[in-house]
Amino acid sequence: MRLAVGDVDVAEYVTEPEVDPLNGPRPYLHPVRTLAGVPVTDVLPEDHQWHLGVSVAMQDVNGVNLWGGRTYVRDQGYTWLDDHGRIIHAQWLAQAADSFSERLLWLGPQDETLLTETRTVAARAVPLGWELSFSYELSTIQPVTLGSPATNGRPGGAGYGGFFWRATPGPTTTFTASRTGEDSVNGSDEPWVALTGPGPYTLVFRGLSDDDRWFVRTGAGGYNGLCAALAFEKTVTVTPDAPLSRNLTILVADGALTREQITA
Repeated sequence: MRLAVGDVDVAEYVTEPEVDPLNGPRPYLHPVRTLAGVPVTDVLPEDHQWHLGVSVAMQDVNGVNLWGGRTYVRDQGYTWLDDHGRIIHAQWLAQAADSFSERLLWLGPQDETLLTETRTVAARAVPLGWELSFSYELSTIQPVTLGSPATNGRPGGAGYGGFFWRATPGPTTTFTASRTGEDSVNGSDEPWVALTGPGPYTLVFRGLSDDDRWFVRTGAGGYNGLCAALAFEKTVTVTPDAPLSRNLTILVADGALTREQITA
């Protein structure tokens, strides 16, 4: 599946990835590119082989690891457990050159359905480049709790999980309207956060909801990536009467945009 803005292919969507079961198999966008063709995503990197371009995943879904890699265990640290699940594409709901909608299943180790996801992704041209709209809703027939390494005891602002973008390697900066640098941006709930990377390119993320926080890494944390984290400090519960819905928007631009350009 490809996404196009006009006659330019800007992203490819992998629905049936060839991914080790320990790395959290799930559909993902990669490569994602600027209109000039500069790549802005990475996949299966050596440092974190479970990072898959642009995807949605959690490390703790009722105790099931759908993120991939080792599981953070309170008072033990990261530990290999037999707790890995997978997220699968189940059905297309709509398809077009610039958008698609689908239904996905979040499955546990025995292929039991934990959550059902409805996802809509679209691309459109905007004055500074192009914009990716990424919306998803998680529903369930019984309560399901979503957690992260932070909610399981890891210190240091490691509450990742949810919509995650693994960016390309290389020198990268991050900033918001009032903050600069990973230490300041990570854990914030700013209206937007920018990443600038080699190319150069700029990504601008918007769309936090409720108690979500931005989880950010820019080289100093070992890699470049950003997550609209669902459980940065406390768990979130999805119930039959209260599905979880999120709507993210990401500007993908050529060049290193300034704070003033983005704010304007």
